[in-house]
Amino acid sequence: MAYRPVGFHPPLLIAFVFSLLVLLLSGRCVDGRAILPPSDGDALELPASDGVSGYAAAGYKHSPFLVLPRGSAAEACEPSYGFLPCTTTVAGNLFLVLVYGFLMYKAATCLSAGSEMLLEILGPGIVGGLFLPILGALPDALLILVSGLSGSKEVAQSQVLIGMGLLAGSTVMLLTSLWGSCVVVGKCDILDNSTSVDSQDTNGFSLFASGISTDLQTSHAARIMTISIIPFIIVQLPRVFKFLSGRVAVLIALIVAIALLVSYCLYQVLQPWIHRRKLEFAEHMLMILGILGHPQTTALGRLMDDDRRPNKHVIEKLFHKIDQDENRLISPSELRAFIIGLKIDEVYLDNDDVVDRIMNEFDTSRDGNIQEGEFINGISRWITQVNQRSSASHSNEILDYSMEAREQHNMLIDQNDEAVSESIENPASTCLKSILLLILGTSIAAVLADPLVDAVDNFSIATKIPSFFISFIAMPLATNSSEAVSAIIFASRKKQRTASLTFSEIYGGATMNNTLCLAVFLALVYVRHLTWDFSAEVLVILMVCIVMGIFTSLRTTFPLWTCFVAFLLYPLALVLVYVLDFVFGWS
Repeated sequence: MAYRPVGFHPPLLIAFVFSLLVLLLSGRCVDGRAILPPSDGDALELPASDGVSGYAAAGYKHSPFLVLPRGSAAEACEPSYGFLPCTTTVAGNLFLVLVYGFLMYKAATCLSAGSEMLLEILGPGIVGGLFLPILGALPDALLILVSGLSGSKEVAQSQVLIGMGLLAGSTVMLLTSLWGSCVVVGKCDILDNSTSVDSQDTNGFSLFASGISTDLQTSHAARIMTISIIPFIIVQLPRVFKFLSGRVAVLIALIVAIALLVSYCLYQVLQPWIHRRKLEFAEHMLMILGILGHPQTTALGRLMDDDRRPNKHVIEKLFHKIDQDENRLISPSELRAFIIGLKIDEVYLDNDDVVDRIMNEFDTSRDGNIQEGEFINGISRWITQVNQRSSASHSNEILDYSMEAREQHNMLIDQNDEAVSESIENPASTCLKSILLLILGTSIAAVLADPLVDAVDNFSIATKIPSFFISFIAMPLATNSSEAVSAIIFASRKKQRTASLTFSEIYGGATMNNTLCLAVFLALVYVRHLTWDFSAEVLVILMVCIVMGIFTSLRTTFPLWTCFVAFLLYPLALVLVYVLDFVFGWS
């Protein structure tokens, strides 16, 4: 059953969150300095204390409605690595951006394919928990890194704006356009306004009767993504409260980002173990409910009285029914005969395994048999467990909770089958191919990161368009397009399991942006003594992450109308950055 908050209105949530974020970052507006044009014949002076704004270094001056160039594009350009093509024309730089962007897309594709092959061979854990999230964010991290390494401090301050644009654009694209697209292509019929029906799409584009459903683990991933924005908030504290220097705040935010990254990777590494524990517990509860709720058991009477406490008299009758030789002991063979009669194996439980579990749990004296007192105590513990779990799931009857537990067990089985790698005919060849793909993708991304940043910067100067907007819109398409296409194809299978995995990957990608990529960016700012002057950009990231994080963590069913909430956040983010930077002069 999906959680449906009463009276939940997304527009009101957006307005509320936006107001809080503006209040948090309002200190930047007070300190905002307009970039005034230099007087004729004077060079643009750069403050020695805090660097220079990215827009000013790129040659722009502040205007309430328009971004004006300081001059034409540079008359000469420096080829990357001394031999790659270089141009100052708009068409030439556009061509380079497209070529380098396509090659960066191929690099991301190689990294994705190689990591998936490695996952099939080695399985989840270290590979799925460490390698896959890091490799998925590697192209973005490399582009952010090279954007602030080259040239002087002033040049780095200018080009690092490209890295911030990529960081903001990638996160916003994942949580808005990609999220909404997956809802559209993965929609199924919603039953009784609660959950979607797998592979059934007869309601067309109904805004309320069509949509997708995810599991609770996906909601947990959304909450983790929301928590990952903490470093963004820390780095903005000096703008609001004035009790920390900007450099100290950057260092603290860097440490927190690294700590969150390590914690997230450890969680991913331990997740297969957590999943196995969940599966074992689900099988245990299914065994308990299969015995307590079976007609042969209930025919003896109610195991619980009106106060839902163990009914000792009925439990004794059940003991004597199993004790066929009437020696007041239940032997393993007698217990096995009883379990076979209940047909426990029909719910994916092995009869011998069930007997072993019960003997191990009930036979506290370890004499190889279950005495009457041990049986009564064991059944009483089971009833207590059922009462606790059924109260948590709002089920008042054992039969109702048994059906719910069986659904959860089947879902865990499906997830386990999805995670178990299929047999590979030639593991050595597949492993070698995956390693070569990873090396190739990493090499392409490392080599082309700097030329792509230079091409974007030159294109920005030549077209008089701020580099932030180019990197915000175009560069995420190059670095995240392979994952986006894969997510859309996966969501189109129209099943709750595939939808859950798809949206978990989206939230995981945003989490890596908020931890790994942000840590790289903060390290650049701290090491190169750059100025943290990105309040508008941070506001956009916080707004999208908080709105989508709260929205997706409080419910598991998303009707089709929810995609419009995500789609509208993307243009809103662009307009917000433009207004705050160029109308109110935040940068």
